[in-house]
Amino acid sequence: MKIEPRHVKPLQKTCSCSTFYLTPVTKQADSNLICIKANAQSCGECIQVAETCGWCADESARCDDLESLKKRGCSLTKIENPRGGIRIDQNKTVTNRKKDVAEKLTPEQITQIQPQKLSLTLRSGEPQTFELKFKRAEDYPIDLYYLMDLSFSMKDDLENVKNLGTDLMREMQGITSDFRIGFGSFVEKTVMPYISTTPARLINPCTGNQNCTSPFSYKNVLKLTDKGDEFNRLVSQQQISGNLDSPEGGFDAIMQVAVCENQIGWRNVTRLLVFSTDAGFHFAGDGKLGGIVLPNDGRCHLENNMYTMSHYYDYPSIAHLVQKLSDHNIQTIFAVTEEFQPVYKELKNLIPKSAVGTLSSNSSNVIKLIIDAYNSLSSEVILENSRLPEGVSITYKSICKNGVEGTGENGRKCSNISIGDEVLFHISIESQKCPSHGKPEVIKIKPLGFTEEVEVVLTFICDCPCAKNGVTNSDQCSEGNGTFECGACKYVFRIEPPELHILYQRGGGSMCNDGRHGRCDCRKCICDANYTGSACDCSLETATCLAKNGQICNGRGTCECGACKCTNPKFQGPTCEICPTCPGVCPEHKDCVQCRAFEAGEKKDTCERDCSYFQLMKVKDRDKLPQPADQSYPLSHCKERDANDCWFYYTYAIRNDTKEVYVVETLECPAGPDIIPIVAGVVAGIVLIGLALLLIWKLLMIIHDRREFAKFEKEKMNAKWDTGENPIYKSAVTTVVNPKYEGK
Repeated sequence: MKIEPRHVKPLQKTCSCSTFYLTPVTKQADSNLICIKANAQSCGECIQVAETCGWCADESARCDDLESLKKRGCSLTKIENPRGGIRIDQNKTVTNRKKDVAEKLTPEQITQIQPQKLSLTLRSGEPQTFELKFKRAEDYPIDLYYLMDLSFSMKDDLENVKNLGTDLMREMQGITSDFRIGFGSFVEKTVMPYISTTPARLINPCTGNQNCTSPFSYKNVLKLTDKGDEFNRLVSQQQISGNLDSPEGGFDAIMQVAVCENQIGWRNVTRLLVFSTDAGFHFAGDGKLGGIVLPNDGRCHLENNMYTMSHYYDYPSIAHLVQKLSDHNIQTIFAVTEEFQPVYKELKNLIPKSAVGTLSSNSSNVIKLIIDAYNSLSSEVILENSRLPEGVSITYKSICKNGVEGTGENGRKCSNISIGDEVLFHISIESQKCPSHGKPEVIKIKPLGFTEEVEVVLTFICDCPCAKNGVTNSDQCSEGNGTFECGACKYVFRIEPPELHILYQRGGGSMCNDGRHGRCDCRKCICDANYTGSACDCSLETATCLAKNGQICNGRGTCECGACKCTNPKFQGPTCEICPTCPGVCPEHKDCVQCRAFEAGEKKDTCERDCSYFQLMKVKDRDKLPQPADQSYPLSHCKERDANDCWFYYTYAIRNDTKEVYVVETLECPAGPDIIPIVAGVVAGIVLIGLALLLIWKLLMIIHDRREFAKFEKEKMNAKWDTGENPIYKSAVTTVVNPKYEGK
């Protein structure tokens, strides 16, 4: 169908960057013909419909399958049908290494995966398949880091780990001659309610006569080394600590072990992390109990081998740990007691290339546990790939030991692999559409737990080769208003019969942020004043970023597109003024004010170095301190107490980017106690209490005696017997008769 130029209003300006086309809309007779049904108007559109579609540069035919194009009379020289392909750029053969040979290879000289780099040219709908070979090298180096829970319940376990270094070195000789071991320990976050923060418990958190070390979050005791005796020596110096709750802060420690590669000393070899504990774990969200709300940032925060940010950042989530362990090629062995086996087995299902072993009550079986877990992990290879570009898919097919094949998810892995075994993977990559930017993409494929990887560079066929020879503003295209390429006109606008409307997004060029802050000129936004960005959606105004103190983003961030981006992770909110974990202005500057004004406090010895960031002015009394009503800048009034229970008063303010502190030069100390009234009161109290007790005792005795006397009187009155009838009665009168007396 030919469209006459009179149907289109002549254009005054042509944008070569446009992708709108002149499209005659016709009804297709056969909807099953995918190439024709797509109604492609250019060669580039056609070849993206399906891999079977080709484009004819003759005017007699356009987009159709190849056989139909030939039948319709299109010559072979006019058919455009570009195909994808594969190029292997790096293809070192896998290493055949023997442990008993004299020559030892460095980890960088060992190859376990082949090829190492490929370039794939992808056409939409046409998969490209290549073969990947994996072979476990003999005598491959191993780095093992032992991370141990040092809470009080692990006291017996520590004794058995003290000789782990040399014993494990001896056992691992049967696996590799290049073995290194390291040691770290963890307890818990050093805030309530995880530990007791009373001064005595911070020194010794254990009860009774137990001598324990101060609680800590994570400590790197020994970086990876090949000296087993050094491991034994340092571990023997470790002491048990303690905490309050049952779950431990092991996730904080795992994160630091994974991301602090230099401090731990990880090499690009097999990396094993042994996590030993007899308790559960805290994870993301639990930090709220201690007032910690900032998500874990996944970065290294070791200073002098101690994790210093446990009180600022929450515990990491399981997904975050999975990502970091995978990124750093670390295989985890959870050595836990029987009681917590179900918990850690569920965790194992979420962490690829991890194993769970049953730890005896005193860790006496730890060496056997580690070797068994390592053999289990190393006998399985699982392939993973980095994030795929939009529209790209990947499928795997494995050919494992003894010819066993796997497809789908099983196509990613092979099990029961021994040292020296070689397995193959057939990997297919397919693109369904061209990326919007049209640039090459890079994806990486690697076996989980290994540092080696395959780099795959993807290049997309988005147009035909003949498009390079297109003629812009061709006379063959509606009075020079289009580009003639591959035998067809490519127009600036898309015209659709019967209305032949000219569509320009819509509303008279209101494309750039709905036309509120710019206009579209040749598919590019021309922004109004104070606006920028590809869509004129980025404001250059800074008024919305002003904090209450008049500073942009409270001096804690930058203003980007009218919104604050906080650079200090402790601060949040639209103007970086919210700090959930900050102690407040007054406690924050207390020690520095105290050391500079009174030469006392915790920073007395480092005052000049740490506390020179503000100007100090002294006043005689509190009435002389600056008042909020008198100032045009934010001001904080502070009242703090020193170690002697004396109060000192000061103000803190920022004026013209200068920090100012006004402090009352005299301390308010409590008056000493009046000894005489206190002593007299104590003596009087003792006397009164004694008299009261004596009176109470006397009263009780009187009551007791009266009750006993009344009882006696009652018994006396109840006695009713007669003396003449009493069988045991004897008279007090004695009668004597003279036998000589005759009554005369």
